[in-house]
Amino acid sequence: MKISIFGLGYVGCVSVGCLAKNGHEVIGVDVSEFKVELINNGQATIQEKDIDHILAEGHAKGSISATICAEEAVHNTDLSIICVGTPPSSNGHLNLSYIFKTAEQIGKALKTKDGFHTVVIRSTVVPGTNIRYGEIVEECSGKKRGHHFSVVSNPEFLREGSAVYDYYHPAITVVGGDNTVAMEKVASLYRCLNAPIEITDIKVAEIIKYVNNSFHALKIAFSNEVGTICKALHIDPFKVMDLFCKDTRLNISPAYLKPGYVFGGSCLPKDLKGLVTLGHDNYIDTPVLSMINSSNEQHRKKAVDMITETGKKNICMVGLSFKEGTDDLRFSPYVDLAETLIGKGYRLTIYDEYVNLSKLIGANKAYINERLPHLSEHISNNLEDAISANDVVVISHRNFDGKNYHHLLKEKSAIIDLARIHDLEELPNYEGICW
Repeated sequence: MKISIFGLGYVGCVSVGCLAKNGHEVIGVDVSEFKVELINNGQATIQEKDIDHILAEGHAKGSISATICAEEAVHNTDLSIICVGTPPSSNGHLNLSYIFKTAEQIGKALKTKDGFHTVVIRSTVVPGTNIRYGEIVEECSGKKRGHHFSVVSNPEFLREGSAVYDYYHPAITVVGGDNTVAMEKVASLYRCLNAPIEITDIKVAEIIKYVNNSFHALKIAFSNEVGTICKALHIDPFKVMDLFCKDTRLNISPAYLKPGYVFGGSCLPKDLKGLVTLGHDNYIDTPVLSMINSSNEQHRKKAVDMITETGKKNICMVGLSFKEGTDDLRFSPYVDLAETLIGKGYRLTIYDEYVNLSKLIGANKAYINERLPHLSEHISNNLEDAISANDVVVISHRNFDGKNYHHLLKEKSAIIDLARIHDLEELPNYEGICW
């Protein structure tokens, strides 16, 4: 394929070399004549392992060249990859002026070009950039997105110092767009790599690098706080974290990484508070660990606010136990929610197929007697009646069979989903807590 790459900095230089090595004909584009001259001499614009000889090899074969003329590059290629910088401002916003400048250049070039052209945004951008980029190209070219060109989001995950290795060994390749032909063209660039290719929505592709790197930052801060506590207790933190990472079922896994309602139960709150207290007792500040519970409380308040905003007082809650499939009510976040609503004067009906008041014993019974002493007045044994008798339905558990109750739910003022029941999302009165 004939490819033009806008921006010959870190990502652009590596992309030029690796795509040429994979058999493509590549033209680099940059406003810097110095960078263009380096590429045209078969030299790298950056210091990075292996890129020097890859570029020299590609240049010697005639598959690499560079220019300062965007029109020349666009007219002689089928696909343009945007790798220009998006530096951050002091308040965290990205400077997208270089990105949108390339949109103007490509738009003007397309004005006089026949044939379909695909634009690929590799630079880190905020959600919404892809759509705005297409609008600028339309304005400058007089042509229509989807008919004459397409804009595809394809974020890069290259690390300095191992960028060439990362290019050839990605964990995943993300392609987001609104044109099947264009997305397949972009995906074909990576079919030679041994990694899955995920086709997704544009905005998902735009935000994923933010999410990835924020999680990486969180992991570093978390590990450092654990290390600091361990040092004070004369514990080897590397042994602790090595052991932590061996659990790939819960710790290093998709477990818990699903948006939903707050955490609760008898373990997570207790042990989090215990670790923070260990730090406090040893005069150690742990801001990341300490703020976890604060974040949880804000999310809990959000659920109450969503119910309050409906303006209705008759509420049906489906699910009360700590999680579906159990009758354990101890430290259940849904017990907290029920207690809050009752305290605010709401008329609450609760249905939970696993909770039978006559069978509650021991600590479980003692807990609910203390928190919801009049629970028997709110419990219903018939889900259909519970839904029918109330204005708002709050779904707590993932095992709710939404399809069987569509006929009742669509008549309600609101359905507030804390668990994500896909079958309900099509209803106009549906709202998820964070989706």
